[in-house]
Amino acid sequence: MSPHGLTWLIAALATAGVILHPFDWPEAIWAVAGAVLLIVLHLLSPADALTGVGKGTDVYLFLIGMMLLAETAREVKLFDWLAAVATKRAKGSASRLFLLIFGVGTIVTVFLSNDATAVVLTPAVAAAVKTAKAKNPLPYLLICAFIANAASFVLPISNPANLVIYGTHMPPLLQWLPRYLLPSLLSIVATYAVLRWSQRAALRQAIESEVKMPDLTSGGKTAALGIAATAITLLVASFFDLQLGLPTAIAGILTAIVVLLREKKAPWTMLKGISWGVLPLVAGLFVLVEALDETGLIQAISNVLRDQSQRSVTETAWGAGAMVAFATNLINNLPAGLIAGGAVQSAQVSDQVTSAVLIGVDLGPNLSVTGSLATILWLTALRREGQSVSAWTFLKLGLLVMPPALLLAIAATLLVH
Repeated sequence: MSPHGLTWLIAALATAGVILHPFDWPEAIWAVAGAVLLIVLHLLSPADALTGVGKGTDVYLFLIGMMLLAETAREVKLFDWLAAVATKRAKGSASRLFLLIFGVGTIVTVFLSNDATAVVLTPAVAAAVKTAKAKNPLPYLLICAFIANAASFVLPISNPANLVIYGTHMPPLLQWLPRYLLPSLLSIVATYAVLRWSQRAALRQAIESEVKMPDLTSGGKTAALGIAATAITLLVASFFDLQLGLPTAIAGILTAIVVLLREKKAPWTMLKGISWGVLPLVAGLFVLVEALDETGLIQAISNVLRDQSQRSVTETAWGAGAMVAFATNLINNLPAGLIAGGAVQSAQVSDQVTSAVLIGVDLGPNLSVTGSLATILWLTALRREGQSVSAWTFLKLGLLVMPPALLLAIAATLLVH
């Protein structure tokens, strides 16, 4: 087998391990093992591997900050309180509770990222529907998976994949909002409408109207203020076209420190609750993509994008957006985003094509459980709550939910450019 073919095989097997995690081994093991094997077999030099790892610095900092914020909020039960508020305000209406949880999920995704929605909000929603004595909690839990992707391009901070697509060329906030606000709104509305329609039978159930409200501690209030301050900080950083990783990390660290001091708690429990394995997972994927780049894959895709864009920007945007959306479900959206982002940046294509690719990377994972790390983490959170959703069940629902949102979002992004 040729060196390029062997590189492709190792990258494919490592990606399959990340998605399927055989033997229940953590996803990071497969990504790191693939990266190490490429170096051992001299398919990628250590220097190039370090270059690949280094390209993810802003993403690592972003994830560290977001994980600290999310775990801080979870530790002081801020999300439990928000879910209880939603349950109480539902006033015994299963449909109203569905809408309220969808709203909370949208807010968390927009300002804390899709991973926070999938990982942290899912247990809170499970607790809320248990308190509400819902016989079928699944419609509410599904919200956490679908809104995590549907609302993930409202702001640059809503999804780490957004950082990957643009790299160091992230549009400032005043350019981002006109470009993505309408597509995001249509994505969110379409996702809600189809998901709500698909769950209409289950939402005829009765739920408890009297809900005991948990106390929001001073730590919870501080965490909420920290999250709000972080959102403002990131909006300001985005406004001035600054990279988002370092501000996010600083905001997360400061919020965690202040909350720990107010609650007089040691940091070990909080630090232990964070999924640190995400960082070597992402680093390993960056190395795999660097190796694929060495084979000429990204340059080949870049050439195709450039050639097709010269013929028709609109057709290229539609084709690239749709292809990337479905590719995320085959290789996961982070590797797909890394490859697509490299190709887009190299080809220097129009804003329409870049926006369509980003929408495909963010929305495509709503088709299947293998589409994004957020969805995989959501499944793990479900299992802890004694719930499960089969890949086939999710796919049947994803075939209804994802395509309308994708088509509307891409059409809107072409309209606003």
